[in-house]
Amino acid sequence: MNLRKTFAGKKILITGNTGFKGAWLSLSLKYLGAKVYGISDNTRTSPNLFNSLGLKKKIVNKNINLKNFNQLKKNINLIKPDYIFHLAAEALVKRSYTNPKNTWETNTLGTINILEILRNYKYKTISVFITSDKVYKNLEIKRGYHENDKLGDTDPYSASKSSADIAIQSYYHSYFKKKNNIRISIARAGNVIGGGDWSEGRLIPDCVKCWQNKKKLIIRSPKSTRPWQHVLDVINGYLILAEQLSLNVKHNGHAYNFGPSNIGSRSTVLDVIKHFIKYWPKAKFYVEKKIRFKEANLLKLDSKKSLKNLKWKTKYNQKQALDYTAKWYKEFYREKSKIYNFSLIQIKNFFNE
Repeated sequence: MNLRKTFAGKKILITGNTGFKGAWLSLSLKYLGAKVYGISDNTRTSPNLFNSLGLKKKIVNKNINLKNFNQLKKNINLIKPDYIFHLAAEALVKRSYTNPKNTWETNTLGTINILEILRNYKYKTISVFITSDKVYKNLEIKRGYHENDKLGDTDPYSASKSSADIAIQSYYHSYFKKKNNIRISIARAGNVIGGGDWSEGRLIPDCVKCWQNKKKLIIRSPKSTRPWQHVLDVINGYLILAEQLSLNVKHNGHAYNFGPSNIGSRSTVLDVIKHFIKYWPKAKFYVEKKIRFKEANLLKLDSKKSLKNLKWKTKYNQKQALDYTAKWYKEFYREKSKIYNFSLIQIKNFFNE
């Protein structure tokens, strides 16, 4: 596999490019020599990774809401992208409870808008739709979920992403299976950590924001297990899937899990905090007893299909992922003006290892 050979000079459209994963994907593709275009709305965290990296000056970005079908269609037809990575979503479980209507419209109908545009699209393009590990019906089972397991959990975020996933599969079987110019696939990833995530209610950003301001961290579910993995491992999975989808039609219409390759990456919230706190030795935390909303205690993916068909597996174990993440935040607070170069070094180190 030669990702630079695959993407150099190609036009890549990323929806949700101003988000955490979208910004890392944008910078990674710029490093690989691609022409990167972005679609996002004005909803951004503060601080924001996309802004911190100065990507506004490095890629062509349009502020378009996923619900705006006509603007989406106009922009996609204007760009004529070789590849599309659809990441844009309402991604926070907590916020999905607060505004379920927006969550459903963004995650499900927004995805359907992209699919509907591609249904009548005349040019050749490769599309990777990013959903979530939370699309699976969570039965609190000990084994990892397989790609053909039952979809559909109960909270607004999980349900809307499950519905989006089902819509993608429906469009593939109804339209794209016999459409020679369009190939699509689904990527489902577990909990991702890395520098520059500032989302509200996520573990690492909450740690950093509290400890930098010398506040005590409140954690909700210390025994909950998550498939912790570094953002660049997941980005690498998306890129390899797109590359292989362009090379072989057998991947067309398939869903792929991207979860940690070693069991040591599946640790509890408390385990992660105890490791991360080494970088903030004076930091403190306590467990909140009141449960505000339901969260899964156990959730992990089986990624054997990605290993077998895509030759993908995570490069970083949990310790490495946490160390790279902590070092990024430390550098950000030490000298923000150099965070672009620091991030690029992390990308170079990852892809050259």
